[in-house]
Amino acid sequence: MTLLTTVFAAIICTVIWYKNAPHNEMKIGILCWMYWGASLMWLVDAIYEYAELGAEYFTPAPLDMLNDFYLGLSVVALGLIIWLVSLLITDPKGVIRVALLKK
Repeated sequence: MTLLTTVFAAIICTVIWYKNAPHNEMKIGILCWMYWGASLMWLVDAIYEYAELGAEYFTPAPLDMLNDFYLGLSVVALGLIIWLVSLLITDPKGVIRVALLKK
């Protein structure tokens, strides 16, 4: 479930990035790289786990699937937090700068 969660997040993020590619004001490419990197990490983990468990890998317990889903959502949320902090630091539209100078 972690792999599926991060792959879906990476695909959605990539589609949004591709749609807005020439303008790149929101720096969505950073988010894409983080999600694709997490997807690659979970893919390698899945390969090693399949090598260890064999066919049992495809029949996980429901509690394990739920825990993996929560872990995948946590990774997606952490990626969003890192992206937001990066966005606030760079302030591409100058919104924070204007708000600070206004006071």
